[in-house]
Amino acid sequence: MNFLKSGLQTVLGSQEPGTLPTGAETVERLVERVSSSTLLEDRRDACRALRALSKKYRVEVGVQGFPALLQVMEMDRADPEIIGYCLDTLCHVTSREPFEEEADNPNITVNIGEQFTEIFIKSSENVTLVLSCLEEYDFRVRWSAIKLLTGLLANKPKEIQEIVLVSPMGVSKLMDLLIDSREVIRNDALLLLIQLTKGNANIQKIVAFENAFDRLFDVIKEEGSSDGGIVVEDCLLLMLNLLKNNPSNQQFFKEGSYIQRLAPMFVIPPEQEEIGMTPQKISNLLRMLQIVRALVSPSNSQQVVSSCQKAMRSSGLLEGLCNIIMGSGVSPDILTETINTVAEVIRGDVNNQEYFNSVMAPSNPPRPALIVLLMSMVNEKQPLPLRCAVLYCFQSFLYKNESGQNALVQTLLPSTAQISSLTSGQLLCGGLFSTDPLSNWFSAVSLAHALLENPTQKEQLLRVLLATSVGSTPVSLLQQCTQLLQQANCKFQSKVALLMLLAVWLSHCQLAVKTFLSSPGSVAYLIAQIAANEHDDNEYLIQGLCAFLMGICIQFNDNSVQGSKREDLCQLLIKRIGLETFSAKLGEVSKHENYSRSAKQPQIRIRSSTDLLLDYEFCKLFKALESVITITVNGFGSGADNINELTLSQEASGLVGQYKDIIRDQDSRLQKLQEQMKNFEAENVQLKVQLEQAHNTNAQLSDQNILLKAQLQAASDLQKSQQQSPFHLLPTQGENVNQQVEALESKLAAVTIQQQDQQSRASYFEAENRRLLGELEQLRQRVTEAEKSAEEGKSDLEKLQKDQEDLMELLTDQENKMRSYRQTLKNLGHKVDDDSEEDEPDTDGNKNVDLLQ
Repeated sequence: MNFLKSGLQTVLGSQEPGTLPTGAETVERLVERVSSSTLLEDRRDACRALRALSKKYRVEVGVQGFPALLQVMEMDRADPEIIGYCLDTLCHVTSREPFEEEADNPNITVNIGEQFTEIFIKSSENVTLVLSCLEEYDFRVRWSAIKLLTGLLANKPKEIQEIVLVSPMGVSKLMDLLIDSREVIRNDALLLLIQLTKGNANIQKIVAFENAFDRLFDVIKEEGSSDGGIVVEDCLLLMLNLLKNNPSNQQFFKEGSYIQRLAPMFVIPPEQEEIGMTPQKISNLLRMLQIVRALVSPSNSQQVVSSCQKAMRSSGLLEGLCNIIMGSGVSPDILTETINTVAEVIRGDVNNQEYFNSVMAPSNPPRPALIVLLMSMVNEKQPLPLRCAVLYCFQSFLYKNESGQNALVQTLLPSTAQISSLTSGQLLCGGLFSTDPLSNWFSAVSLAHALLENPTQKEQLLRVLLATSVGSTPVSLLQQCTQLLQQANCKFQSKVALLMLLAVWLSHCQLAVKTFLSSPGSVAYLIAQIAANEHDDNEYLIQGLCAFLMGICIQFNDNSVQGSKREDLCQLLIKRIGLETFSAKLGEVSKHENYSRSAKQPQIRIRSSTDLLLDYEFCKLFKALESVITITVNGFGSGADNINELTLSQEASGLVGQYKDIIRDQDSRLQKLQEQMKNFEAENVQLKVQLEQAHNTNAQLSDQNILLKAQLQAASDLQKSQQQSPFHLLPTQGENVNQQVEALESKLAAVTIQQQDQQSRASYFEAENRRLLGELEQLRQRVTEAEKSAEEGKSDLEKLQKDQEDLMELLTDQENKMRSYRQTLKNLGHKVDDDSEEDEPDTDGNKNVDLLQ
């Protein structure tokens, strides 16, 4: 303490006896000494003292010292020590964390660091000045600059990102820190880049094109790969930031063969399965799994996902993931995340789905891995996150996999062959009829995914027969589901699951609707549920699902069940419930809070088991059919002819459906192409900016090169003239000239190398720009073709609808003529048969037209 006091007295001068300067006065004198001292040693001592006081008197140093510190950083760049003191002082003043020394200071507010950060970055040149300090190799300067930038990013991330983005070579200076041989610098630079790349796609692209992936994999290899420490996790976290929601970097990662470098990290040695994983190994593995999921997420473009899925299969990464699932000693967190990762790696890829179906579990006897996972899903003792992950994996296996859907249904159909092994169908049926509501829900949703967009399997599943007890008559699976639904002890989650299964099963399948309507009590149950007057959110959801199922029975009704034709069901709704009430109950499904959560993404993300209600694919089906059902029911209620694809002939209905599917597919393709075009345009603009910066830098280097050459020539001429002079023997001048020549030559060589580097970067940007322009032109052509095809499809659909309207008008004219002829015959005294009255209009104004008469 006496030493510190004597040091301050040396800097500030001695005080009068009996008087002590206040903190503000001390800081003021130090700042004045920094600004006005002509000796470097005096300024250095004053900066050292300001750094010592910046923790206790943060406000005073920040208010008075900012201009002086920045002036020193500009004027005294040659002295690393004083620059380090200035950077440390700025780091203390802008820190978010409070210091112990300022605990008793009443002037300190909670966000004082953020306020000083805002003052500091008002001039972007201040941040650029700090970035320029990174070029200094001295440890004190470089490390302090990294800490200051990290603190500024923590306080004002968006503003700092924008400043770094427009700063010349700002990102490049940060990337050079990753190859620093000093681990402290490299590790802190990793943390800085993690903060810098969060949520900024442009910075992520620049970092990726600065060979970030190569450098990160090199660091990971040096630190021990997946068995390494926290540095490996930081590298993986930065890699995750660069890939998540960034299609350009994802494509670059795939094309750069980095998936092949990632795959060996998932190989678990046999001895590690026995002793278990360390906590850091688990953290590293979780980050690696998140990187894989970032590449194949369902929210990514289909082109990127497909190419990455193919690379993961060929590189052995999928095999490594399956080995982790089937291995022993794997922690629950790793197992759950690995199953979710496998789900997205195989989703929509037939080859990956077939490989996953062929994986066998190391059990006795050996069983398919899919069967082992389903056993875990229907086991109520397993953790809920694990069961949800298995369901997501099974859904992904069935997604766009007709052979997998067919194989599942075949295990439920009657067979003459003796089946000794456990099948997926048996497991799902056992879970569907168990006493555990969650098992009911998981099994019902799994069966529903086996029927999605597959009318053939919907009809095949109607053949499934179940024996409820020994010696009893077998009943169909559909009838058993209907009976379970009507039981009084059926729990809420089980009801929701069964209603979703029935809705998926009956939609777009007239035979299934016919079978359901033929089941005793099915329509009466739905009407009773819809007409119920309960005021609970869960009851509202049940009523809405029943209304949706009733609407499906009306929409896809082939009028083959007596007493349950479309007209009969609509009249029943009108009399017992009312159209407004029916529409309100139907809308309760989309108003439920679980609907909005479930419709966001295919993976199930829940906080508790009570959140398991609606499924993602069911929400898509509900969204597609809700308006169609409302129009159909309201059309019958208003007495209109209600012309839609179901009232047309079977051939016309199929044709209309084909046109709708074509238009819907073309619209989705058009949207994807437009999104890709926007991404390419943004990337093109960024590359143009970088190219212009490279050209400007190249021009500056060329000017410097010419100037240095001129200086070198002048120095050479001076040396020759001195040698020819009678005074050339003077040693001092000759040595000075030689030193100047050598310095100029070395500087010229450095500038030449830098110019060559800038020229190579400019060539790379030009090539990348040409490639993007070519891809952009191809995308524009594809968008034009898709728009043209969509217009043709819409015109054909409009033409078909017009033909159907003309047909209905002709039928109406014919019916009017027949009525007039019958009236004429009656007036002439002829007898008219009673059967001819079948075509008379109903009392409510609806018309029944028989196309066969």
